[in-house]
Amino acid sequence: MSNPREGLDPLAGLLTTLDLTDTGARTSEDIFTGPSQWMPGGRVFGGQVYAQSIMAAIRTVEEERSIHSTHGYFLRPGDANQPITFSVDRIHDGRSFSTRRTQAYQNGVPILSMIASFQDHDPGVEHQVAAPEGVTPPEELPSAAEVLGPIDHPVAQFWATSRAFEIRHVEQPIYFEPDPNRVPRQAIWMRTIGPLPDDPNLHRAALAYASDYSILEPVLRAHGVRWTHPGLKMASLDHAMWWHRFARVDDWLLYVQESPTASGGRGLSTGRIFTRDGVLVASIAQEGMVRIPELHD
Repeated sequence: MSNPREGLDPLAGLLTTLDLTDTGARTSEDIFTGPSQWMPGGRVFGGQVYAQSIMAAIRTVEEERSIHSTHGYFLRPGDANQPITFSVDRIHDGRSFSTRRTQAYQNGVPILSMIASFQDHDPGVEHQVAAPEGVTPPEELPSAAEVLGPIDHPVAQFWATSRAFEIRHVEQPIYFEPDPNRVPRQAIWMRTIGPLPDDPNLHRAALAYASDYSILEPVLRAHGVRWTHPGLKMASLDHAMWWHRFARVDDWLLYVQESPTASGGRGLSTGRIFTRDGVLVASIAQEGMVRIPELHD
């Protein structure tokens, strides 16, 4: 379980992961390839393949059109020791919108299927919900490195030192202790550990990457379950995201999350991402498999 890339800059690793290679193949689809990031369990991080699928779709759309929504299904677990192939189908190019379908493959079978929509920058109606008030600022909260750094375990060390994003929980983290309040909601602050290039599409894809980090935690909080609960099994099933306004991901962003329901061994979580000034940047929804041994015997 040792990390073969230990000591490498996590931010440089993120940029390398999102810099896909165009194979030059042109049949009915556009083909790209990208590397997988090492993960302690050997499975590809869902946020990684999702962000890469977005970057592949972006490479086939006119520069004037920005991604505004995605809907994807995680079909199979990916192997973090193998690269990924991305096939993009140019489904539609209209007067204002473009639609793309990206399929991510390993060993000839799809591991993710995603639809993405792009739009010209058009004027129109504007409103948003307000950001929550009274949230503890990130400077007053411990970082994941401070919380997990002293723990001598490869997963804890990976989360503490090898992620490209800094994560700070507003509520008590549930890495090792469950939420005693059993409330199905939480908020985190997040930003990359260093500055990113100015490319807006890179920031949009990186935001999708980070949106998968903690989105299912409210499900665990609701049932008094910690990440280290014996036998806990979790996996993302689908992920939807809407970009409302642009924001840099190397500035602090507030990610407010809640789980409205769980049933059938699945939990649904929704999230809203705000800038520090209260601008609503994106909305997210994800359903995941959540299996707790004592409830599945």
